[in-house]
Amino acid sequence: MKYYSNKTCNFRMIFKQFFDKESCTYTYLVGSEPTRDALIIDSVLENIEDYKNYITSNNLNLLYVLDTHIHADHISGMSKLNEYFDCQMLMGKETLAEGLTRKLDHNDELNLGNFKVRTMFTPGHTSDSYCFLIADKLFTGDTLLIGETGRTDFQNGSSISAFNSLFNLILKLPDATVVYPGHDYNGQSKSTIGEEKKSNPRLQVKSQQEYVDMMKNLNLPIPRKMDVSIPRNLRLGRE
Repeated sequence: MKYYSNKTCNFRMIFKQFFDKESCTYTYLVGSEPTRDALIIDSVLENIEDYKNYITSNNLNLLYVLDTHIHADHISGMSKLNEYFDCQMLMGKETLAEGLTRKLDHNDELNLGNFKVRTMFTPGHTSDSYCFLIADKLFTGDTLLIGETGRTDFQNGSSISAFNSLFNLILKLPDATVVYPGHDYNGQSKSTIGEEKKSNPRLQVKSQQEYVDMMKNLNLPIPRKMDVSIPRNLRLGRE
């Protein structure tokens, strides 16, 4: 188990990064060491047993399971985690997903032991995309990746919205903010806002239109599980 100290209050954070090889998805477990309260961000159904084992073996109390958006490349483990741990199932209010415990708004705060979870509405990759800020760690889903940004060509995606989310919100955070993406395809596990500003090719544009034109010409293949994943995720992973 990894522990991190919150520089402003000396509380220790429990942190675990899981990786799903098939979809290259990162799932994150974050908790408060004094209270053992925890949350999971962007769970993958096939990896539920790994999460369960980690939670029970470390005597954690899973309060929340969050998805950053409706995923197209894997099935969420949200409803299954709720069955096991009676945790709250949370997404942004813009989502079309049904059966959530609660829908979040921009700049909401969740209590996680001695930590606060700040919600950030960051549409663009999808119309319901959120990021979550906990201390100095930003969980970006598919909005900001390491060396890339999320595609915007389906699920009501918008390159204009993505540009605004990136340049007018995310990149305004301190350069030292640690970026934990929803996916990585090159073996990288984290970055920082400062590093992405300097080296991410998609963030070197000089205007909104330049960003829109760049995204329009990516010509990426459709995720192969999209037809199955989206309907299931609209039901929080239920069959």
